[in-house]
Amino acid sequence: MSPKLAVVAAVVLALPAGWGLGVLLAYAIAGRNFGQLPALTVPLGMAAALIFALWPSLPPSIRFKVMLCACGMFIVLGMLVA
Repeated sequence: MSPKLAVVAAVVLALPAGWGLGVLLAYAIAGRNFGQLPALTVPLGMAAALIFALWPSLPPSIRFKVMLCACGMFIVLGMLVA
C-alpha cells in the first residue's frame, strides 16, 4: 500500500475510531447512563484520532493498522455492551 493511500485510509478510519473513543470515555466517566456527555467527549475523541492519523513521526502503515484495530475493537465492544 502506498504511503499516501495509507494516510487517507487512516484518516477515514479515524472518524469511527474517534467516535468509539469518545463514547468509551463518556461511559468510563459516567457509567451506563451517561446522558448527554458524548456531546462533549465524541468531538474530543475524534480530534485525538485525527491527530494520531496525521502524526508524521509514525509510519503510515502503523497509523493505518492502529486505526483499523481500533475500529474493529469498538465494533466488537459495541456488540458486547448493547
